[in-house]
Amino acid sequence: MTVWDDLVGQEKVSEQLAGAARDADALVTAAATDTPRPETSRMTHAWLFTGPPGAGRTQTARAFAAALQCVSPDRALGGVPGCGFCDGCHTALVGTHADVSTVAAVGAEILVKDMRDTVRKSFTSPANGRWQIILVEDAERLNEKSANAVLKAVEEPAPRTVWLLCAPSIEDVLPTIRSRCRHLNLRTPSVGAVADMLVRREGIEPDVAASVARATQGHVDRARRLATDPAARERRASVLRLPLRVEDVGGALRAAQELVDAAAADAKQLAEDMDGKETEELKAALGAVQGGRMPRGTAGIMKDLEDMQKRRRTRTQRDSLDLALTDLTGFYRDILALQLGSRVAIANADAEDALERLARAGTPEATLRRIEAIGACRDALDRNVAPLLAVEAMTMALRGG
Repeated sequence: MTVWDDLVGQEKVSEQLAGAARDADALVTAAATDTPRPETSRMTHAWLFTGPPGAGRTQTARAFAAALQCVSPDRALGGVPGCGFCDGCHTALVGTHADVSTVAAVGAEILVKDMRDTVRKSFTSPANGRWQIILVEDAERLNEKSANAVLKAVEEPAPRTVWLLCAPSIEDVLPTIRSRCRHLNLRTPSVGAVADMLVRREGIEPDVAASVARATQGHVDRARRLATDPAARERRASVLRLPLRVEDVGGALRAAQELVDAAAADAKQLAEDMDGKETEELKAALGAVQGGRMPRGTAGIMKDLEDMQKRRRTRTQRDSLDLALTDLTGFYRDILALQLGSRVAIANADAEDALERLARAGTPEATLRRIEAIGACRDALDRNVAPLLAVEAMTMALRGG
C-alpha cells in the first residue's frame, strides 16, 4: 500500500501530487549528482489544499510530504515516490520526521509566537531528509501577524523548503498568500468510497461501515472514529435523542447542560491523554531530577506549555460541541427531506422512527427555523459566546413551533 492508497475519493488530486513528487525527486537527484536541472517541473514551493470538512485535507498534505521524503530504492528506479514503508515515508506519516514540521491551532487562532520557530526553520536546509516541509493544518486560523510571518517565508523560501497549507476554502486564506500557492481542491468522498476504505483498511464489518459512512456523509475521520470507537457512537446517539427531549423549557435547559457537559468530558479525556505525555516528555528534555524537581530557569518553559494546553482544551471542547451540532443539523435535514418527500437518502437511518415521528408532528418551515437556530449557535460559539448560553438559546429555539 502506497501513501496514495489512503486518500479516499481523491484520484485526480493523487495523480497530480504523484507527478509533482516525481519531478521533486528529479530536482533533488540533479542537485546531488551535479547534473542539469529538468527544464520543466510540476513541483513548486507552496501548496494550498482546500475542501469541505472530512475531505482529508491534512491527510492529503501529509501523504504528499511523505512522498517528498521517500527514500525507497524503487523510487530511484523510476517508481512513483511514496512507497509508504521506507523510513522517510513512515516518519513523515507518523509525525516524527525531523524535516517535516506541523503547525495546528491550539486555540481559536494560530498566534505569531506559535509560528516564529517554524518560520525560522523554514529558511534552513533539510537536516536529514530531501526537503524541509512545513505543514499548516489550520491556515484559516492564522491571525494577521502570524499570516504576515508566513507570507514573508512563502515569498522568499529556501531552495529546498515546501509549504503545505490546509484550509476549508481558498477565501479563508490571505489573498497574498494564496496567490503564491498552487491550489488543489479536494471533494467530499462518496459514501461508498468511505465504506470501502473502512472495510479494507480498518477491518470493519460491511454493514457497520456502510452505516457510519452514510451517517457522516463521507467525512472520513468521523466515519473512522464512529466505526472504531463505541463511546463515540453512543455520544452521537445521545445527540440525536436531543430533539425528543426539548418539548418544554425544563427539558430544553437540561438537554443544553448535558450537551455542554458531554463536550467538556470528551475534551477532558483527550486532554488527559495528550497533556500528561507532553509534560513528561518536556520535563525529561529539560533534565528533571528524581522526584520531579526541575532545574532552575525552566519554570517559564513549563508555564508556556501549560498555557498552550489550556488553550487547546478550550478549542477541543468547542470542536466537540461543533461536531454534535453538525450531527444535529444532519438529523433535521433528514426530517426536512421526509416532510418534502425528497428522494435524498436518509443519513440517520438508525433513527428512522424518531425522524418520521418528528416529521409528522411539524412543518418544513418549522424544521428550517430549527436548522437556522443550530447555525446561529455555531456562529455564537465562533464568536466565543459562553458555550452553555449559546446552547441554551438553541435548545429553546428547537422547542418552538
